[in-house]
Formats: sequence, structure tokens, C-alpha cells
Amino acid sequence: MSSSAASKKIPAGVCGILLGMFGVHKFILGYNKEGIITLVVTILGSFLFGLGPTVMGIIGLIEGIMYLVKSDEEFVATYVDGQKGWF
Repeated sequence: MSSSAASKKIPAGVCGILLGMFGVHKFILGYNKEGIITLVVTILGSFLFGLGPTVMGIIGLIEGIMYLVKSDEEFVATYVDGQKGWF
């Protein structure tokens, strides 16, 4: 297990919780496509009664919590080695 890969766990988790609607946690993990999708849904969805930011914020919150509750080994296996982009 790479310590640099495991060191992304806390920043990604905290950013997922606080800035999840902007996809910052996705960019931290190197998931640029997923980060752009999150950002576009937030921006375009803000014109639809605020549904985009609300939905993406909830997804970010859930993902941030999931990142933080996993052990370092599980985190690296799932999100770094396994490249699991969503949930």
C-alpha cells in the first residue's frame, strides 16, 4: 500500500463532506471525469429549483463519510487500486 495514496483519504473525505456538490473530492482522487460530471450537474441543476446542488451535496456527503470510515487498506483497495468512481 502506498502511503501517498492513503494520505488522500482524509482530504478527500473532508472535501466530500464540505464541498461535495463541487466534486472536489473526485478531483483529489484523480477522478476527473466524475468530478466534471458532478460540477456540471451542480451548475446546470441550480437552474432547476436547486435540485442539482442538493443531490450532488448529498452524494458528496455520503461519499465523504464512506471514505473516512474505511481503513487505509480498504480505501486504497477500493478507490485507488480499484478505481471505484461512485459510492
